[in-house]
Amino acid sequence: MEPPRQKWTARAILLAGALAGFAWIASLNFERKVSTDVLDLVPSDERSPELSMVRSLAGEDEARILLLALRLPARTGETPEERAARGARAAGLLSDALSASPAVAEAMPLSDNRPRDALASTLFAKRFDLLLPGWLEMQRRRYAAEASSSGFSTWLSERTAADLESYLAKPEALATQDILPSDPLLLVPGLVGKMSLLSQAGPSGFSGDYALVWARSKASPLVPEGQGPVFAAVAGALAQVQQAEPEAKLAWTGIGRFAAASRARIERELTTLNLLSLILVVIVAAVCVRRVYRALQLVPVVVGSLLGAWVATTATWDRVHVLVFVVGSLLAGVAVDYGFYLYLQPLRRPDEPYRERAARLIRPLLASALTTVIGFSFLLWSELPLIRQLGVFVSAGLICALATALLWFAQLDDSHLETRAFVRSRPKNPGPGLRRGARAVLILGATVAVIGPWRLHWKDDIRELEIPTPELKANDTFVRSLFGETEGRTVYITRGSTPSSARAGLETFLAWHRKQYPGAPTATLGYALPTAEELNGLPQELAQLGNFEPELKAALARHGFDPGAFQPFFSAWQAQALSPAKPSYDRLATQLAGTLKGPMASLMHVGRSASWFVTLAEEPAGAEPPADTNTVTGSQLQNLNRLFGRYRVSALELSSVGLGFVGASVFFLYGFRRGARIFAVPVGACLFAFGLFGIAGATLNLFNLLGAFLGVCLSHNYAIFSAESQGRGEEPPPSIRMSAVATASSFGVLALSRIPVVAALGATVAVIVLAALAITELSPLASLETKPKVPPL
Repeated sequence: MEPPRQKWTARAILLAGALAGFAWIASLNFERKVSTDVLDLVPSDERSPELSMVRSLAGEDEARILLLALRLPARTGETPEERAARGARAAGLLSDALSASPAVAEAMPLSDNRPRDALASTLFAKRFDLLLPGWLEMQRRRYAAEASSSGFSTWLSERTAADLESYLAKPEALATQDILPSDPLLLVPGLVGKMSLLSQAGPSGFSGDYALVWARSKASPLVPEGQGPVFAAVAGALAQVQQAEPEAKLAWTGIGRFAAASRARIERELTTLNLLSLILVVIVAAVCVRRVYRALQLVPVVVGSLLGAWVATTATWDRVHVLVFVVGSLLAGVAVDYGFYLYLQPLRRPDEPYRERAARLIRPLLASALTTVIGFSFLLWSELPLIRQLGVFVSAGLICALATALLWFAQLDDSHLETRAFVRSRPKNPGPGLRRGARAVLILGATVAVIGPWRLHWKDDIRELEIPTPELKANDTFVRSLFGETEGRTVYITRGSTPSSARAGLETFLAWHRKQYPGAPTATLGYALPTAEELNGLPQELAQLGNFEPELKAALARHGFDPGAFQPFFSAWQAQALSPAKPSYDRLATQLAGTLKGPMASLMHVGRSASWFVTLAEEPAGAEPPADTNTVTGSQLQNLNRLFGRYRVSALELSSVGLGFVGASVFFLYGFRRGARIFAVPVGACLFAFGLFGIAGATLNLFNLLGAFLGVCLSHNYAIFSAESQGRGEEPPPSIRMSAVATASSFGVLALSRIPVVAALGATVAVIVLAALAITELSPLASLETKPKVPPL
């Protein structure tokens, strides 16, 4: 019997801790607290400007776009014109219904020309502010290249008339006949020619059997408000369309669909993995102990560990990525170690009290917990939020596991559980054959540890952070192909802190692109905005063209034109030359960006802290633009892969420092000789695991590295308890075997995860733990001693 005061004190502390923990968990809004957004794995203050911009763009308007394709089967005897008209009506019904939803910011059929017309109207009305500065700069370069002997104004007049005559001979001139009297410089037609690639990038609004609709949600698709309400809005809009078109079917895509599917599948996996892990731990205990029902006494230790880890992590961060909790299911196999050590510790005498038994274990318990917590504490300096969150989760979970185990068994009258004979079984007098076999296995393992790691390949792929969704990906590819997106084009994004800096970066990028991809067409709305230098230099340029008006009239007459037909242009030219007020660059850029509506809004952005331009290029993705262009490709995948490759190096550095302190703490507690023997077990197990993966040809990533770090920290437990037993002349306790098997079982469950990185972490830790157990079991057998060790008196 344990003292009543000890039991009630332990119960009071456990009850208070459990109530506080469950109260905190019950108060959480899990939809806001737990994130499935892959971008939450990227630091909000990411120091790389390119990656920071990718993170920002993916979380803003670009991520809210919805692409909807409404399928309308053809009717018997229906002409193509009638079918297109029916598609336009159905698309209008769908967009109107979506626009009426509070979850949708805007929606419009792709056949709606109003955004294009609004942009064209603005470009024409402000052509002298927007297009003239760049046109004059281009003509200056042409004039310098030709080395003409005439003055620039005379040369420009003749060149303008010749270009106009040449343009009118082309078929596309028919579409601009109405504006040429006001624009003989071909400012707007020239821009249209540069932007032709954009006009070819998508269909006009009806593709095959599908009427196309573009929409944008109000809330980010990465939060619940941008998922459920949007899905309901789409379903409701389709129902309204089907009242007029009963056979209409809808295919649509958006980031929200992937985010919602990922959240649902990860939540199911979280529940399944945690439950299965706990069941396997209980099964391991049930198989290894005599009285199976008493193995349930280990469950509170696991629950206390997970509860403490959840509370500490959710209290530290506003948003915690769900991968932390998926990986956290491993604590079921790790936390139970402390329960095993206390519960299975052999009694020195039948009436030995719990406090005496716990006192014998307190040093190795604290040493094993200390080494793990010290190692994981260094992860708090990582740049990657996921690694920092895992550091807190594991450290807090192990501390709570040790505290729960000490308190739980302190309030039991019978806190000793006897194991079955096979768990304790060890050869008393190993013969030469058994010793040679043990040595052979250790030598083989050492060979793998030395040779295998050199064959390792590392690759970090952002796609491995999510559960694959082939159905959604196939649907996404199909819908985007209807909207004209192909693999033969590359999207570039050029950013800057101000519109002028973004435009300067675009000019640098376009120069690089012309050298890198000669002849590859590009299109960007940046062509419609001059650089700051061009705009500021416009008054001086106009002052130097004082004779341009009469010279242009004469040149037009020589080329067969009636100069009087261009009076609208000459009136506007005089007004521009005499106007004292010129718009500021930021105001001009803001006005242009404000004109963009619907799909056109993706071409340019002007904000308080950042501005950017989109460029479409007619070539497959290839070389990354240099850093001085302030440009990244639109492929977030490649940029985030590079990001995680960099963080793997950072994690390796932190892990090395952490393991150095773990080793130092072992040397401090046990001295150099015993400390070196203890430290050699987890390090050898880790090298063996990497060697095994290298020989198997596996490709490793950041999470294999994290798994190795965790496995090394946990393997110290077995080495420490084995060393403690050897120091007392005792056999290693059976708890080492049960702990290792339980931990390997728990991580084996993670290895079954459909999230590739979680499976990688689970497999890595499981291999290291089993290798460490093998080393602790085989090392005594491989000893050169031929006589059993006599315990000291």
